[in-house]
Amino acid sequence: MALPLTPPVLPMLAGPADAVSDEGGLWYEPKWDGFRCIVFRDGDEVYLQSRNGKDLARYFPEMCAALLAELPERIVVDGELVIDRDGELDFDALTERIHPAKSRITLLSEQTPARFIGFDLLAVGDENLLDQPFSARRKRLEEVLPQGERVHITPVTDDPATAREWFTLFEGAGLDGLIGKPAEAPYSPGKRVLTKIKHARTADCVVAGFRWHVKTEPGTAVGSLLLGLHDERGVLHHVGVVGSFPMARRRALVEELAELRVNAAEGHPWLGEHTDRRLPGGENRWRKGEQAWEPLRPERVLEISYSQTEGAHPARLRHNGQFARWRPDRDAASCRYDQLEQPARYDLPSVLSGEVRPAD
Repeated sequence: MALPLTPPVLPMLAGPADAVSDEGGLWYEPKWDGFRCIVFRDGDEVYLQSRNGKDLARYFPEMCAALLAELPERIVVDGELVIDRDGELDFDALTERIHPAKSRITLLSEQTPARFIGFDLLAVGDENLLDQPFSARRKRLEEVLPQGERVHITPVTDDPATAREWFTLFEGAGLDGLIGKPAEAPYSPGKRVLTKIKHARTADCVVAGFRWHVKTEPGTAVGSLLLGLHDERGVLHHVGVVGSFPMARRRALVEELAELRVNAAEGHPWLGEHTDRRLPGGENRWRKGEQAWEPLRPERVLEISYSQTEGAHPARLRHNGQFARWRPDRDAASCRYDQLEQPARYDLPSVLSGEVRPAD
């Protein structure tokens, strides 16, 4: 490729922030829940660079065709690959694309085609724009990147009040929060110059199992706790894990959970043949073979903080939960899905077309 920039280019990154700032100087965009992707196009050549520098083109053949049809002939643009179904983003559908079988990828590309959301222009024609401020790069992005059928430009605002409204509004479409960008900052590959503001919530979950810490002698330290919630029928589903503990805490948990291991397998809701519930430890596209876990009597409750859920009912945690505290005052049977907050519905097609409005 004869472009001013050639892959790999490390994407600019973000560090956490608690809230939208009133100080000014920041522009805010939706935080898209997809695969980070820097697109390089030079004539008939297209390279889709992932966050870790790999080429994603074989997994998204329909996007290669769309980018050739809708992008300028010589361009480098930073953005996100997303898939939407039924009016909201579907991260599960996106991860299903990372599959070894070409036939499977082809089928999925037809059934659930992806989109590219552009949010930063790094080069166009013979111009390298990395040293220009974000405000200038954004203006050029709007000039050269039209809103297309599968290629879109993310909305942006420099008004903190509007950003706060978006933070609440966008979540109903599956978006992940906000990204704050300094208006005068150059593009700094690999540097955490940006800020990310994500939703934070709490939930009380049943502890129904655990996994041993794999880097220690077996039986000496807990790796993660397996969490469950009951549906409207009273069926306990696996929803995720908490696992960020200091080593001393991991070792203490062995003794703390010992009593719950007694007779834990008898009638455990996650052991045996079940097709009506989400279970831990099964195979998935990232892991071959079942992942071993130890049952606990599902009697103890803990409070976690979490940012987002994903998947159809029954849902699960999008990221690992964070341990907040034990809840000895809560009965395990009372830990149900209905405690999870349901975001307001949002009209995803409107943001893809550059508008902002709630769903009807």
